[in-house]
Amino acid sequence: MGAYNYRALNSDSALVKGVIEGDSERQVRSSLRAQSLKPLRVEAAASGQGGQRKPWENWFSTRLGRGELALVTRQLATLVQSGLPLADALQSTARQARKPRVKSLLLQVRARVLEGHTLAYALGEMPRSFNDMFRATVRAGERAGYLAPVLLRLADYTESSQHAQQKLRMAMIYPLVLVGVAATVIIALMTFVMPKLVGIFQRSDRILPDLTRYLIAISDFLVNYGMVCLLGIIALLALGKLWVRRPDRTLLWHRFLLRVPVWSRWQSALDSTRLSATLSILVASGVPLLESLRIAALVPSNLAMGAACQGLADSVSEGSSLSRAMEHADVFPPMLVQMVASGEAGGNLDEMLERAADNQERELELALNTTMSLLEPLMVVLMGGAVMIIVLAVLLPIFDLNSLVR
Repeated sequence: MGAYNYRALNSDSALVKGVIEGDSERQVRSSLRAQSLKPLRVEAAASGQGGQRKPWENWFSTRLGRGELALVTRQLATLVQSGLPLADALQSTARQARKPRVKSLLLQVRARVLEGHTLAYALGEMPRSFNDMFRATVRAGERAGYLAPVLLRLADYTESSQHAQQKLRMAMIYPLVLVGVAATVIIALMTFVMPKLVGIFQRSDRILPDLTRYLIAISDFLVNYGMVCLLGIIALLALGKLWVRRPDRTLLWHRFLLRVPVWSRWQSALDSTRLSATLSILVASGVPLLESLRIAALVPSNLAMGAACQGLADSVSEGSSLSRAMEHADVFPPMLVQMVASGEAGGNLDEMLERAADNQERELELALNTTMSLLEPLMVVLMGGAVMIIVLAVLLPIFDLNSLVR
C-alpha cells in the first residue's frame, strides 16, 4: 500500500485535493468514487523504488521544517511509546498532519514500513527531511529494540534545536531592523534633504564651514555615484559568493572566520553546542563512537569545525581518547574538553556531553544577549550622532546668514 496525491470534484463540483492510501491508482480512483468524488488526477506520492532516487528527485522532494520535524517526531514517539504498532503510529501521525505535503511524506514512510523495510531505511528515502544523525539514531534504536525511548530523545533534541534557532532569530531581528532604519534615514538625509538645504549656500561667495563643505561633497558623491557603489558592492558580494563555492576556498574562508575576535566566539560556541548535543544523543542511543563522530562532523555550519570533528574520528580510530583529540584540535572550548575528559573517566560520556551542550547553549545565549544589549544603544548613539552632524552642517551657515547675504 502506498500514498497517492489526488485532485477531484465533490458533489458541489468544487475542487478538492489531498492524500490517500491505496494499493494502486485504479483502487484509489474506486475509493474516491465511493466517497462521491470524481477523480481528475491521481498520482503516486513516492517517486523511485527501494530508495533508488535520482539526485534531482531528492532535490525537489518534500522537506520538513524544524518545527514540523519536532512536532512529527514528538507525536510519533508518543504513539510508539504507548504500544501502538509502528505502521499504525505513522498512519495516526499522518492523519493529525494539517499540511498535505507532511501527510504525504508520512504515508510514503508508512508504505515502505508496510513493505517490510525498517523505519531507518524508509527515512533514508527523504534525506532532505531526515538528516544522517536522525536516521542513524533511529537505526540504532531499532537494532537495540528501544525505538520508543530513542524517538522520545530525538523529539527532545529537535524541539530544543528549534527553540535555540528561534531565540537566535528573535535576538537578531531588532538590531538588524535598527541598522536598516539608521542607514536608510542617513542616506535619505544625505541624498534628498541635504542638497536642497545647502543649495542656497553654494551660490554665496563666502567660504562655508569645513563641516558643511565635507558633507556637501559626500552628498554630491552619493547622488552621482551612489547607485554605482551599490551595484559594485552587490557585484563584489556575488563574486565573493562564487569564489567560496569551491570546498577548498570555503574551508579557507571558514578558517578565517574562526580568527575574527567576536565572530569566532559565537561560531565556536554555536557549533560546539550542536556537536555536543548530537554526540550525546548518538552515543546514548548506542551508536558507536567512531560512527557518531563521523556523523557529527556534518553538523557544524563552519567547515573548519567540521574538518576538526573528522580529525577527531581519525585520532580516536588510532587509539587516542576523545578529550585528548579535542585538546590537540585547538578549536573546541576548554570547558567542553574538560567535561568530555570527565565523562570518559566516569563512563558517562553521553551525560557529560548533554551537560556540555546545555552549558554551551546558556553561554551562547548570555553572550548573544550581552552583545545585543550593547549593540542597541550603540546604534542609537551612532544614528543620533550622524543626524546631529548633518543638522550642524546645515545650521552653521544659517548662524552666519547675515554675513553670507549681501
